[in-house]
Amino acid sequence: MTQRGPKATAERNRTLDLASALVRGAVAAGLGLGSLTVLVMVVWISSPYPDIGPGGVLRAAAGVWLLAHGAGLVRPDTLSGVPAPVSMVPLLLVLGPVWLAHRAARDAAEPEEGRPRPSRAGAFCAVTAGYLLVVAGAAACARGGSLRPDPDTLVFPVALVVAGAAAAGVWTAAGRPFGPLPSWSPLVLQEATARTLFRDRAEAACRSAAAGVTVLLGGGALLVAVALGRNAGAAQDAFLGLAGDWSGRFAVLLLAASLVPNAALWGAAYGLGPGFSLGTGATATPLGLDGTPAVPHFPLLAAVPDQGPGSLLNGAALAVPVAAALAVAWFTARRAAPADAPRAQAWSARETVRVALLAALGCAAGTALLTAVAGGPLGTGALREFGPVWWLAGPAALAWTAGIGVPAVLLLRLWRLRTPGWAWRRDVPEADVPPATATATARAAATATATAKATATARVAARATAAVVGAEDGEKAEAEAVIGRRRRWWAPWRGRGGAAGDTARGGGAAAPAASSVPAPGTAPDAAPGALVGAVGPGAGRGDAGFEPYDFLPTDPWHENDFREARWASLKRGSGGLMADFPADPADPADPADPADPADLAFPAGPAGPAGPAGSAAPAAPADFAAGRPAPDPDRPGPTP
Repeated sequence: MTQRGPKATAERNRTLDLASALVRGAVAAGLGLGSLTVLVMVVWISSPYPDIGPGGVLRAAAGVWLLAHGAGLVRPDTLSGVPAPVSMVPLLLVLGPVWLAHRAARDAAEPEEGRPRPSRAGAFCAVTAGYLLVVAGAAACARGGSLRPDPDTLVFPVALVVAGAAAAGVWTAAGRPFGPLPSWSPLVLQEATARTLFRDRAEAACRSAAAGVTVLLGGGALLVAVALGRNAGAAQDAFLGLAGDWSGRFAVLLLAASLVPNAALWGAAYGLGPGFSLGTGATATPLGLDGTPAVPHFPLLAAVPDQGPGSLLNGAALAVPVAAALAVAWFTARRAAPADAPRAQAWSARETVRVALLAALGCAAGTALLTAVAGGPLGTGALREFGPVWWLAGPAALAWTAGIGVPAVLLLRLWRLRTPGWAWRRDVPEADVPPATATATARAAATATATAKATATARVAARATAAVVGAEDGEKAEAEAVIGRRRRWWAPWRGRGGAAGDTARGGGAAAPAASSVPAPGTAPDAAPGALVGAVGPGAGRGDAGFEPYDFLPTDPWHENDFREARWASLKRGSGGLMADFPADPADPADPADPADPADLAFPAGPAGPAGPAGSAAPAAPADFAAGRPAPDPDRPGPTP
């Protein structure tokens, strides 16, 4: 049946995805509205003397749900007959709608199994449109209730809050990428976000700013808790005076809990210095409470300080912005000088200051935004100004975090870069540093050190050769060592036996053949042509960087069994070109020292430059690898 059915086109799949995203947005809004409505209905049912019917409860629940999105409400039934605005948003209620919109957009943008990935822009627009449809229906329902929504606030900030939550959900589904920016953005910003360095610094500044805002909120909540503890009697009286039955007290408790984040922001503004307004004629700051506050009876408002000048205990609230500035400095210093990274990867002082200033600016922007929504008018008279002033709290946060955070981050950077006396710092070896992050100074110093060590070792080996083979050959070896001929590390068995073995084979006391390969007992950085296994004046002592026993071979590559196996493999792969003779024949001159298969592979010439016949240097394996035949002892001519 599936094969005979019509195939879904790409356009139809795209339409289905958009419809699914639209439904997801509407369902998310319906879940939030339904949850709040159920809670309000429970309180209404449990009330012994309700003033309104079920329709009024539903309209009131719709108004409170719109208030949770930032919409302004109007209370028409007042004693004066003038409608009073209610614009203070309980910030704890905002978490539910924002999280639901975020999750709906994230699920709509994620690809499902067996279906193509939907468009991010389409998912964002569909989820936002579906959510706003429910918002429009709730606003129409709440028009005749006791809390009527203000139409001007439905576009800003309600639509902006929903769109921001949906955009965050789509961004999360995409893996939280930082760039590239859209094509309509300025070219300078597009080029900046394309750089990895800019993204790393921006991420560090955002994290530090978030840490500063979090410390400010925590400090403000601590101030409110201490103040409520000191005025626990007044808070209890206000709580019991608002409602006489348990259902009413439960409603007051829920309202107070939803306003706890607002109270924390009020405490943060109080610690920053500007304080908050308690009506048009009163302002509370650490210096004191000026004017006559118009404070309604509410449990959280019992934390407001008394009238008059502030005491030393009120001045202790200034520790909150100091802690926020230190938090910004600490998180910036952790990225500027990591404990598990070498000094080459540490930021410069100018770069550290720049990131700290950006973090301070971000902390100030976040503080201003949060304090702007933490307050709002509660009436048309004295209560039309209620809460912190955002355009004063933001600059105050910038002054505190920049004035204390910048010097603190410089001191922390110097402290974390101190190596002596601090065992917790684990510097990574310079070999593990990526080439892109190593500085030019470190590379130059490492190159100079390696060159000096190689030159010193080469001169030591050349002097050892000069002491044995003569001054003329020694000067030639020293010249070759200074030039820096490439050493041949792939034949360490060529020098086995040392001077004693070569003398025994040659039957005389002539000098052994010079080898271009270091043997055990010779430093690997020794110059080509240095004596193998010889000890001369000044060899291995009195010269920096010369350690003759540091590089002894420990792998089984040079053992007899492995050499025999390699020889058999070469013999099989030669196609019959190699002679059929034993891999390890006995040496008649020295039965205790069997011949090396490498000597059989590269026979020596009749006479070498370093001694008589029988002790000449073998042919270089490089010539054999390049296709040049080994010298024939029966053919006249110089030994290569």
